[in-house]
Amino acid sequence: MRRLTELRLPLNHTEAELRAAIAAGFGVPEAAVLSYSVYRRAWDARRKADIKLVYTIDAELAVDVTAGEPSPDVSYKFVARAKNRPQKRPVVIGTGPCGIFAALILAEMGFCPIILERGKVVRQRTKDTWGLWRRGELNPESNVQFGEGGAGTFSDGKLYSQIKDPRHLGRKVLTEFVAAGAPEEILYVAKPHIGTFRLVSMVESIRAKVEALGGEYRFGEKVTDFDIRDGQMRGVVLASGERIETDHVVLAIGHSARDTFATLHERGVFMEAKPFSVGFRIEHPQSMIDRHRFGPNAGNPLLGAADYKLVHHAKNGRAVYSFCMCPGGTVVAATSEPERVVTNGMSQYSRAERNANAGIVVGITPDDYPGGVLAGVEFQRRWESAAYVAGGGAYKAPGQLVGDFLAGRDSKEFGEVLPSYKPGVHLTDLASTLPDYAIAAIREALPAFGRQIVGFDRPDAVLTGVETRTSSPLRITRGKDFCSLNVRGLYPAGEGAGYAGGILSAGVDGIKAAEAVGLSILGAA
Repeated sequence: MRRLTELRLPLNHTEAELRAAIAAGFGVPEAAVLSYSVYRRAWDARRKADIKLVYTIDAELAVDVTAGEPSPDVSYKFVARAKNRPQKRPVVIGTGPCGIFAALILAEMGFCPIILERGKVVRQRTKDTWGLWRRGELNPESNVQFGEGGAGTFSDGKLYSQIKDPRHLGRKVLTEFVAAGAPEEILYVAKPHIGTFRLVSMVESIRAKVEALGGEYRFGEKVTDFDIRDGQMRGVVLASGERIETDHVVLAIGHSARDTFATLHERGVFMEAKPFSVGFRIEHPQSMIDRHRFGPNAGNPLLGAADYKLVHHAKNGRAVYSFCMCPGGTVVAATSEPERVVTNGMSQYSRAERNANAGIVVGITPDDYPGGVLAGVEFQRRWESAAYVAGGGAYKAPGQLVGDFLAGRDSKEFGEVLPSYKPGVHLTDLASTLPDYAIAAIREALPAFGRQIVGFDRPDAVLTGVETRTSSPLRITRGKDFCSLNVRGLYPAGEGAGYAGGILSAGVDGIKAAEAVGLSILGAA
């Protein structure tokens, strides 16, 4: 197989035109192209009236050529295989993307992991989440943050990342998702996504596969303590009082397991404060974003709903940027603690909702929240509580129109843009819901973004607060062997440990952690 890159064709080309372009790219007759597959398809919209599709093609040819390059082997290679089921089975804590793939790889290698999840199975967890959105009823153990599938289940379902991936582990993640029911296009489109409804059934399918391979899921099982002796993991203790003996624990707890962070800190596990970001969600008509990005080609099904990525360096030294942009999506209630308001963005696979939304967030560092390794958690809680008060209670979010936010006055009524957040938005002044330096930086950034996307700072665009869970406020530091720096057998991984950001990178990190566990069990690490 040979690989051909940067093959450019018009947006509405035919299959025959693609085949002819492949032959021309390799410099062979069309008959010499025995078969081909699309490895990647992106688009170049720099000229809106003449958008091009850009392909990477793997082809089988009847003749030898020098054009292109050999197609790389992107199949997954297992690093270890269990000879027997281990007496002390490895434990995976958490069933977000990181925990799911740690469990899957351990099961595929024959290590029969035990998977502990404080929340519920994905369908029951979805019902509980809708309880908050529709009725303002929060279940602290079953919500957007906690439960099977993790926070990524209620997101845009983005499946792309900028991580370095020389072993093509991301391909393993995508391949497993396709096997679990995801559309095959996620294997080749440049910015693949799935959406919440499809993720639910996929998560169930992967769970069934892990169980068939000897893995054991235990839901509603909250880990409340860690048995660490002489710097070695020896077991975990559950809320029920049960103790599970194990020498290997993959810690895939997500970025909101604040009580578990505190327990680990009490047990002396090394961790350190890290930067994260806080801000608001902003909503515009999706049609406005589509016209800006695609011009006369807006609405073309190959392009879908347009996204954007923005950054501004404010005069006060703060970086303001768009985060987790959700085309054709909704703003969702994402708190996991009583009387606090947290926002996030979510899209379905169709991305067909009226509004586009994104976080507009400001970078902060541990210098902004001195007081120890857990100070970032308290910083988040402070502003989440302020948002709850500003929203008037009942988990309504505080909101403000952009024009009023820039002018520093309360908002009284909505314009054309109606907010999507449930259980509802209470118009107010958002200045009390973030630090002054963040408010000043966002006020400076919005007009700058409006010069990049016409209408971005339109007066009736809606800001909803607050976005605080952009990433973990701490890192549970590990070494090159993926173990905690001071606890052998503890493998911090994924977003909660500070080593991933998004579904794909978290899944890849879970694979790496599982490999490290497998090698350690076999004495090869």
